Amino acid sequence: MDYRLTDEDKERIKLLNEFVENKFKNFSLEQIIRLQELLEKKDYSSEKKRGKSKKKMLNEINVEIYKRKDSDIWK
Repeated sequence: MDYRLTDEDKERIKLLNEFVENKFKNFSLEQIIRLQELLEKKDYSSEKKRGKSKKKMLNEINVEIYKRKDSDIWK
């Protein structure tokens, strides 16, 4: 099995580290959407704990996207 990191893996790790440090403070909408795409691609089915974290993070991402796209509702 090949364990080298792909460019997408590196990008996902970079965005996840930023997320852990600052949540969404320094993220643009495009970065949030990209993180969502990268997380959805990654398969964590063999790791139950990471799968739960992925699900929780995707929920947070969806809320943040909704807040930014429909900002009038949240004022």
